[in-house]
Amino acid sequence: MSSPATATGFPVVDPSVHAAWLPDAALAPLGSRRVAVVVPDGGAPDVVAQTVRDEVAAATAAHGGAVVDPQQAGTADVVLAVRASTGAPAGAPAGSAAADPEAFTLTRALGMVTVTATTSHGLLHGLFHLVRLGEHAFTDPDGTWTHAPTTALRMLDHWDNVAVHPVMGQVERGYSGGSIFYDDGQVRADLTRVAQYSRLLAASGINRVAINNVNVGPRESLLLTDDLDEVARIAAAFRPYGIRTHLSVSWASPVRLGGLTTSDPLDEDVRAWWRAAADRVWATIPDFGGFVVKADSEGQPGPFAYGRSHADGANMLAAAVAPHGGLVHWRAFVYDHTQDWRDRKTDRARAAYDHFAPHDGEFADNVIVQIKHGPLDFQVREAVSPAIAALPRTRLAAEFQVTTEYLGHQKHAVYLGRMWSELLRFPYWGEGSATMADVAAGRHPESDGTGGDGTRAGGFAAVSNVGDDVFWTGHPFAQANLYAWGRLTWDPTLDPIGILDEWVSLTFPGADPRVRETVHAVLDESWETYERYTAPLGVCFMVKPHTHYGPDPDGYEYSPWGTYHFADRDGVGVDRTRATGTGFTGQYPAPWRDVYESLETVPDELLLFFHHVPYGHVLRSGKTVIQHVYDTHFEGLERVHAAVEAWQAAADAFPPDVAERVTERFAEQVRSATDWRDVVNTYFFRKSGIPDAAGRTIY
Repeated sequence: MSSPATATGFPVVDPSVHAAWLPDAALAPLGSRRVAVVVPDGGAPDVVAQTVRDEVAAATAAHGGAVVDPQQAGTADVVLAVRASTGAPAGAPAGSAAADPEAFTLTRALGMVTVTATTSHGLLHGLFHLVRLGEHAFTDPDGTWTHAPTTALRMLDHWDNVAVHPVMGQVERGYSGGSIFYDDGQVRADLTRVAQYSRLLAASGINRVAINNVNVGPRESLLLTDDLDEVARIAAAFRPYGIRTHLSVSWASPVRLGGLTTSDPLDEDVRAWWRAAADRVWATIPDFGGFVVKADSEGQPGPFAYGRSHADGANMLAAAVAPHGGLVHWRAFVYDHTQDWRDRKTDRARAAYDHFAPHDGEFADNVIVQIKHGPLDFQVREAVSPAIAALPRTRLAAEFQVTTEYLGHQKHAVYLGRMWSELLRFPYWGEGSATMADVAAGRHPESDGTGGDGTRAGGFAAVSNVGDDVFWTGHPFAQANLYAWGRLTWDPTLDPIGILDEWVSLTFPGADPRVRETVHAVLDESWETYERYTAPLGVCFMVKPHTHYGPDPDGYEYSPWGTYHFADRDGVGVDRTRATGTGFTGQYPAPWRDVYESLETVPDELLLFFHHVPYGHVLRSGKTVIQHVYDTHFEGLERVHAAVEAWQAAADAFPPDVAERVTERFAEQVRSATDWRDVVNTYFFRKSGIPDAAGRTIY
């Protein structure tokens, strides 16, 4: 295998690795036609434009089409063209198609398909749009369509460690093997897989990647200094597909790496150290994206040690990277992880709002405050984070998790597209109002001076689920989550089941119809299935500490990490009301602050997230809480068995390697779901003393 650094053209593909949603056959509709690529010669080499040419050349060579000389573009079936912009119309909002360098327009007329863009990046996205459409790109009715991303920042954060961590391993919260970037404490010599990965990401819509763990260890700190040339090699593998590289950095770097005695953000020597570090990074990697920072969180150092705010800390870094057009992604995952479980007023869910809302408007324009979609930690069901709505004068990124830390470790078949879609569409100010996706795109209704016009756009970030496994994601079906993340960051209004259908069409082109039917039977409602056999009604965690896999209802109940459900003989749930609880409901804007406050209006699925209630409390379904727990856990396992039956009936229609791996994973899912059913049901039976009305076996 050749390294991307020495390869003469793209795509660079390792045939021993699963092709995911870009198998050779997926490019057949395009590759079987006559295609012209028209890109003006701008003088400086345009590596992304060359990627478009190489993709077209490879596809046509494989499928019998032809590359048409740009001068003869009028004779082609397909024309891919960069055309100079005449400028966005006066008053065109930021992020609109007219102003977006990644936008493209597809026109189908008189037997010819034309994709135009003002940049090669837009043209690359247009190329992959044709691939997604398949034959429909050429046979559907004539018309013109313009596509532009909702936001310019669509990011994946890799929690990869250069040196294998003694507890967390090579990839923290990774369930797909080792790192595609690092091996044996070094950046890999052969980065073919990184180049192949960049192609997959570009085809789904991702345009930025952070390449190391936010928990930056001593070895990982050196990526900023000694190993910067190695980071440049990784950036070179991403660059041809329009993807910019970011680094997670330690707040303590001036002490760890620079020999200073302090990391105080107001200390001039510290500020000078970071300016010099930024100058060195951008001199080595001119299109470098910026820094990701986890500070004052779970033992990571931060500005609190010096009596400074997070705005002080973020702005110091922002000043260092601003001359280079760089960004600082500052994570808002800051909370007390040494709290006393006896204290019912200290509430981890409040933390992001309490730490960051008072500093709204203080962060520099090139700081992106990155806030988890929920106030806790990527649970199967938790309320949306109120902090996302509370900073109208701050650029925000909504943070998600593609890796299934709390949803089955990619051993369970769980498609997250529907979950993410529900969260991204959440209307923070009531039905029809601005959504989580709107806020991330800079359309906060309370933005001062901008009217929420996208000027203060942030974006989307998520923890990657990729490793060096042959299938990339451990479970072949977990590829659908990675694909869906890219597609939803490009357009959060897309139908998540439609996205799943796209993934099936691309990953298994020309397959037996049973393949599509089976994937939908297994994955369409798999998120709800997983919820049924795990933590009920907005109760969070209930997992084994540290690994976060498998049932342990009291695993964190007396822990300093602050993740309690307070189950006792009388009831269960966390009182987060203003009237009698932690006051968390007061962090939401109207109407949700009152919807969640009241037992009469709180949604059943979040009941125990906001309220402590008796086991006999009656839900809107007419069932009591305890009977709901029993019924859903039996039903959840039954749904897993039904998915297995659907799989077994059609496994022979899938490629043998996929069939073998999925069959193996289903065996573990059945075992684990059975464990969840029995442990959770028995736990609540022993707490409540109330038997199952259906008389089923509870141990």
